[in-house]
Amino acid sequence: MDMSSDFDRLLFFEHARKTAETTYAKNPLDVDNLTRWGGALLELSQFQSVPDSKKMIQESISKLEEALSLNPKKHDTLWCLGNALTSQAFLTPDQDEAREYFDKSAVYFKQAVEEDPSNELYRKSLEVSTKAPELHSEIHKHGGPEFAGPSASFTSTMVILFNFNSPLRFYFHFCSFLET
Repeated sequence: MDMSSDFDRLLFFEHARKTAETTYAKNPLDVDNLTRWGGALLELSQFQSVPDSKKMIQESISKLEEALSLNPKKHDTLWCLGNALTSQAFLTPDQDEAREYFDKSAVYFKQAVEEDPSNELYRKSLEVSTKAPELHSEIHKHGGPEFAGPSASFTSTMVILFNFNSPLRFYFHFCSFLET
């Protein structure tokens, strides 16, 4: 991805984050807004150092969990939370701690599939989540995400794992900004 495209993504998701924050002040019970906010934080985490990325992913998880407390069956929120937990796992060097995040993410991917069984992206996410711990071991065997610099976070790793060369890749990055 070229530099201007990364910059455009950064601007887009920063704007989405600020808009969601403003909307939340007016209506804290808007589940769609909380999901967008969590998704924007997850995307923005890619542009941070590893420690800052972890903090931003944790904020994302918090917003997504808040959304699920209001609507526990919202499939795009379930799926996005699975992605956030997987992101956190990839940035966690300890295998056992990472495994806990991977296990939780698989539960959320499974719930997303149960809520929307026809969604190919949810099914694929659940399928590849079983391969994530192995990929985690390989990544950390070679120095972890830190070796790749500030934008090394889960989404780039997951694109490699998914091996998407299709429009589905865009939807993965976009998390839940488009209504499904």
